[in-house]
Amino acid sequence: MMEHDALDAGLGDADDDDFDEAIEAADDQLPDHRYLDREISWLAFNQRVLELAEDPTVPVLERANFLAIFASNLDEFFMVRVAGLKRRIITGLAVPTNVGRAPLDVLADISAEAHRLQLRHAAAWTEKVRPALAESGIEVVTWDSLDEPTAERLTEYFQHNVFPVLMPLAVDPAHPFPYISGLSLNLAIRIRNARTGRQEFARLKVPPMLPRFVEVPGEGPGVRYLPLEELISNHLGDLFPGMEVLDHHAFRLTRNEDMTIEEDETENLIQALEAELLRRRFGPPIRLEITEDMDDVTRSLLLSELDITEQEVYRLPGTLDLRGLFDLSRIDRPDLHYPPHVPKTALAFQPPEQNGRADLFGAIRKADVLVHHPYESFATSVQAFLEQAARDPHVLAIKQTLYRTSGDSPIVQALIDAAEAGKQVLALVEVKARFDEANNIVWARKLEKAGVHVVYGLVGLKTHCKLALVIREEEGRLRHYSHVGTGNYNPKTSRIYEDFGLFTIDDQVGRDLTRLFNELSGYAIEKKFKRLLVAPLHLRKGLLRHIDKERRNALEGKPARVRIKVNSMVDEEIIDALYRASQAGVPVEVWVRGICSIKPGVPGMSENITVRSILGRYLEHSRIFSFANDGDEQIYIGSADMMHRNLDRRVEALVRVVDPSQLQELSTLFDLAMDDGTMSWHLNAEGEWIRHSVDAEGAPLIDLQEHTMARVQRKRRARAAR
Repeated sequence: MMEHDALDAGLGDADDDDFDEAIEAADDQLPDHRYLDREISWLAFNQRVLELAEDPTVPVLERANFLAIFASNLDEFFMVRVAGLKRRIITGLAVPTNVGRAPLDVLADISAEAHRLQLRHAAAWTEKVRPALAESGIEVVTWDSLDEPTAERLTEYFQHNVFPVLMPLAVDPAHPFPYISGLSLNLAIRIRNARTGRQEFARLKVPPMLPRFVEVPGEGPGVRYLPLEELISNHLGDLFPGMEVLDHHAFRLTRNEDMTIEEDETENLIQALEAELLRRRFGPPIRLEITEDMDDVTRSLLLSELDITEQEVYRLPGTLDLRGLFDLSRIDRPDLHYPPHVPKTALAFQPPEQNGRADLFGAIRKADVLVHHPYESFATSVQAFLEQAARDPHVLAIKQTLYRTSGDSPIVQALIDAAEAGKQVLALVEVKARFDEANNIVWARKLEKAGVHVVYGLVGLKTHCKLALVIREEEGRLRHYSHVGTGNYNPKTSRIYEDFGLFTIDDQVGRDLTRLFNELSGYAIEKKFKRLLVAPLHLRKGLLRHIDKERRNALEGKPARVRIKVNSMVDEEIIDALYRASQAGVPVEVWVRGICSIKPGVPGMSENITVRSILGRYLEHSRIFSFANDGDEQIYIGSADMMHRNLDRRVEALVRVVDPSQLQELSTLFDLAMDDGTMSWHLNAEGEWIRHSVDAEGAPLIDLQEHTMARVQRKRRARAAR
């Protein structure tokens, strides 16, 4: 046990300096060009999303949803990754990328690949998904295809519902070129003054608060929709009376939305964030999307006024801003969606009577409970745990981290209820959760008003760990009820994000969390934990020691294996450790959703490394770390991806799973994910992801997510039968 404790604390029995020197010496033996470019790898991930949209076996409204996800993902990529790269180039802070290429060259690579993918995305909509929707009775039509009575009814809709909120802005000596907000859809309009013959330019923003696709009135079984910008385009005469409309084209601008907060010991982080959110609205342009039929005069004007380069212009066929397909994908046609999955209550948390209330504390006292979302319900586990704690008179204190919360979060309400009931409540709100900052600020203020002790984490570190600790008085002593998760305390995303959560009454975990919360809310600096691995102090080194132990075990002929499931795998030190393990003969299996910089299958370096990716109806979000450990398997779950920011600049936590049945459950899940009979993408040494979805006879392979849901339902039925 002593050896495990030392290893868990990241303080193995070898001296740290000797360990570091051994790693550096081993790295000298690895080839130079051993990583895949992280930005290109991210684009490859989004291509996998696009391939789901292109797949005719996927229900058509889900295909439309994947097209919208692709568009939204790419927007964020430009706003954050590309914007950050450009900012570093402009400020002179750019350094070579993880593959040693100059940032300007990487920008050119990104531009070429993004252009290719956006054209493929547009083609997937116009040539595949849009026709498939039409075959199913959902048509997206053009104005020219409408008969006269239908056009008249839409004109009436325009006059009453659209025209009043439109704001055309002229550009002339008295009116400078207007500010174009990021991600807005706009019309560039050229008009001629009928009296003077002078040509003018106007910009019209397509109102984002109106439906992106307007339902076309009509009879019959199917439904038809007209893009809002097309409705507006065919009524421009109403906006410019006495003027001749010469030409009009849609365009869309993406701006730098990457956030840079300079923290110091005395700065009020909330105020700094509020100022930064205001500044973000006016970030510099980084991408201009235009329709392929835009004339050169209009295009040149936009390039000049927006100060944007040709490389940053994306000329696309068809409809711009396909995020609007999120709306279409919500059409109530069950036959065109994935079959419904209703999350089940975890067996341990099922009430003894059909309509009774479960005692979650009683269940956790019996044994650790591992819950797998969304297959098992978030509402009847995590949410119910905190709600029971809020109303339980024996609960004295609740401590919790909040990274991303929904606008009407019952989790936040439970903390407020607990505080109002006189309990001690600590909420560590991470207001720097990207793109959720404004929402988190609102909830932080509300919690404070209710009497919750709200803290905002450590200066210079983002708190990303998913932790909840309930202190309960039982028979004259205090007991710790702990929850460590891989996903956010967000009831909405819990329905579509795949995550694990471990509930335990184990005193080691309770003391670990108590120490960690003290560090996050006060000035304690804690270095020793028993069942946790915590970043940034020792998570990296703890994982490196585990991987190196597998390497040494393999060299000694002992059982050895490393399995890692993450969203992103880009940290060079971790990757090099996996390469060294592979060279020693350790089978290394990596299950990654997004970016992956590992080159698997390279002779002499990574021939023992296998990389798989699984995408589907749920977003694979859990992180799992498994080590054979000479037959005494060690498995951790938690919040950390293998990225520099997670290991060095965030507070992350992994908890060791110890229950044999739970270890078996996690191992079985990994077995299925890595099986050649399971639908997945396989990564090769060149960085190409090959989709495997059918067998040699053309029959579909196993869908891991469908299989997991069916397994959870079978377990529930088996218990009911008993």
